[in-house]
Amino acid sequence: MKIQKVLFTKGTTGFFFDDQTAIKNGASMDGFIYKGKVLTDGFEQIRQAGECVSVLLILENGQVAQGDCAAVQYSGAGGRDPLFLADRYIPFMEKHLRPLLEGLELDSFRKLAEKFDSLLIEGKPLHTAIRYGISQALLDAIAKAENKLMAEVVAEDYQIPLIPERVPIFAQSGDDRYNNVDKMILKKADVLPHALINHVDSKLGRNGELLSEYVGWLAKRITSLRVDSIYKPCLHIDVYGTIGLIFDNSATKVASYLKSLETPANGFELYIEGPVDVGHRERQVDALAAITKELNRIGSTVKIVADEWCNTKEDVILFTDAKSCHMVQIKTPDLGSIHNTVESVLYCRKNGMEAYQGGTCNETDLSAKACLHVAIAARAERLLAKPGMGFDEGYMIVNNEMERVLAVLKAKG
Repeated sequence: MKIQKVLFTKGTTGFFFDDQTAIKNGASMDGFIYKGKVLTDGFEQIRQAGECVSVLLILENGQVAQGDCAAVQYSGAGGRDPLFLADRYIPFMEKHLRPLLEGLELDSFRKLAEKFDSLLIEGKPLHTAIRYGISQALLDAIAKAENKLMAEVVAEDYQIPLIPERVPIFAQSGDDRYNNVDKMILKKADVLPHALINHVDSKLGRNGELLSEYVGWLAKRITSLRVDSIYKPCLHIDVYGTIGLIFDNSATKVASYLKSLETPANGFELYIEGPVDVGHRERQVDALAAITKELNRIGSTVKIVADEWCNTKEDVILFTDAKSCHMVQIKTPDLGSIHNTVESVLYCRKNGMEAYQGGTCNETDLSAKACLHVAIAARAERLLAKPGMGFDEGYMIVNNEMERVLAVLKAKG
């Protein structure tokens, strides 16, 4: 089966692009937008509309395979690729990628994904968002050509058993970290709430008191709203390096504070994502490793998750080999081609690192579904509900696609 024709269309994502550096440096909120000076190259505003480019592959049999080129909310920060704007990149894709895709024989997802992921145009690799979307479309194309699920294609390419079991879904609340938690509890989300703790004074507290109060509220709210004691979700909170800001990135002080959160968590398993951000990959590995070592020394049950500066498959390997944390976020758009996500999850599982297959609120329904198939095939420990920050929509997309895939796999035996 060959690709007959290729189309690229401009689209919107499930959230927005945000200038993380400006927000961390005190940009104030004015309604839904931020006020202040832009600090990241490429941004015209601190918060601006998210964009994507849809890749449509029309196959010889008339079917249309799809994938979405999308980039993370905090583009241009933490070593990531710059802002991905459709009007800038569609002409580039028309010129350089259409000729390579049209007439392409769909023989192997892994081989084709590797080909486009390593492609150099004028001596430069493709933007991660482009590699991400192209690989989704190729995976969908091969699945359609072979009358298989995308999860089946991945499992066969990597010769791994395809287990028809749920992957725990991690729900994110956005700034509505109270009302959305109620929704998560009612729908029995496996992991919650992300919480978006990205500002010291309004969300963390100068001594961490606001986060401690919030963790206590979470534990009490779950206990009061759940219909039975069997439901015991994991707590996972992203703090965007803010804990390091109030404790001068001291491993001892950060670990001591994290351990103190065990009391308000009241028996609920607690993960803290990105406790520090030291602004450099190797230093970030060392900083997280020091915190992990100290947490183990003082007997803490709190686990930390790597996020910033862990952007590529090579980064995932580096953070894993250094045993720098308890869990690595595999931030799917940052890894480029989706085959890198597969291989990152498999590497983590092989080497004793918990694999959180994440991504961003700034994705689309297509990318979320493709990621779901990858998570089922590779068996990630945790999968982000995406896109969006409203919880319901992203959870519906990921959960319902999971139920459909599992039903088909079980029916096939």
